[in-house]
Amino acid sequence: MSTNPHHDGKKEPIEFQANNGENCMKINPSDLKIIWGKDSRYWKVPEVGEEGDAELYQVSWLEVTGCVKVTDPKKEYEVGFNISLTPDAFGWSGSPVYILVKRGKSGKFRGSKFPLDNLKEGENDKQVKAPMPEKNKEDEEDSKLVYFGLYEVWRGKWKGGLKIHHAFIKQK
Repeated sequence: MSTNPHHDGKKEPIEFQANNGENCMKINPSDLKIIWGKDSRYWKVPEVGEEGDAELYQVSWLEVTGCVKVTDPKKEYEVGFNISLTPDAFGWSGSPVYILVKRGKSGKFRGSKFPLDNLKEGENDKQVKAPMPEKNKEDEEDSKLVYFGLYEVWRGKWKGGLKIHHAFIKQK
């Protein structure tokens, strides 16, 4: 039995596969790496490969990450999360979430900031997304890997009541 408190999700990069003929791929929360995700005091996370929402009970360090291997590093993509807040959500006032994205291990992160103060109770599938940084010109194969994450690690405040319905990567 592992003593690691983190939910590790998929070990290898997820292959980009568009859903239903669209240029968008949904990624189940169970396939993402969630810091403190295996500790039931902090999260409820489905087992790897299972469908269902990940629900944050409480953390002071929000870090949910993934890696997708895109089929064409020359195309533009955006990455995001569909989220909602539970009726008893707390700690989000003044603590925006950030989505950071980079291409390849040597790429530079680019991101977007999203305040959750105005997210309405029961509002489902609120999309928060960030554009893809430019590809690494030196290493096209490395540029096929897209690293992304949802973060709130700077404020040090306890927060809870966030539901992650899925992550997505969409070809523009």
